[in-house]
Amino acid sequence: MGRLDGKVIIVTGGATGIGLGISSRLAREGASVVIAARNAARGTAAAAGISEAGGEALFVATDVAKETDCEAVVAATVERYGKLTGLVNNAGIFPRSTLEATTEELWDQIHAVNLKGPFFMCKHSVPHMRASGGGSIVNIGSANSYIGLPHLFAYSVAKGGLVTLTRNLSNALAQDRIRVNFLNPGWVITDMEIEIQALEGHDAEWIENAGRNLPLGRHQVPDDAAWACVFLLSDESSQTSGDLLNVDGRGPR
Repeated sequence: MGRLDGKVIIVTGGATGIGLGISSRLAREGASVVIAARNAARGTAAAAGISEAGGEALFVATDVAKETDCEAVVAATVERYGKLTGLVNNAGIFPRSTLEATTEELWDQIHAVNLKGPFFMCKHSVPHMRASGGGSIVNIGSANSYIGLPHLFAYSVAKGGLVTLTRNLSNALAQDRIRVNFLNPGWVITDMEIEIQALEGHDAEWIENAGRNLPLGRHQVPDDAAWACVFLLSDESSQTSGDLLNVDGRGPR
């Protein structure tokens, strides 16, 4: 028996990095997972990998910045599995830019994916969760939603907006038994993060040393966030909503 047996869950950005870790772990715990991502090759490969491991997965090409795509992936999910009980809003982009260097185009691009995308996904998912008698939404955030960094200006603001979206919906949807929570996965070292750090002049040794200097002695990995998602998407968290869960090993702020 898996902790998510019978659950049907959409994971946006679920084909790579943190999202792939979440998708894979949810499937291993018994959920039917729908991977919503832009890259068809990676999405197809991710779904195939889950299936080969004995899980159930469907890939639907999705750009969360487009409402029609968000509506379509929800419709495809319900058509395939007959219901929708969970949503992980993980898709995100994080181009580096300070206040002065942030153009209107970049601001709109970051907010379209990181904030408007979760709004669209919630808008089209909630009616089906309501019809299923309830559900759980997990918004993947960042410590930058609380404190921000100068070179992640627009990203930090968008993630701060995601906190507000979480708290608003947790109150608005409580009567429908739909829980909404915010998860900060910490500083997760993925292939993309390694590439970004390299562009900033940081090699593998620098990354490893930075991890050792964190309070719990290491960087976070995708499975750290994935296990937290299992809890938040399962019936184990039936009385948890509107919460901000930090999985970054840093303690209280």
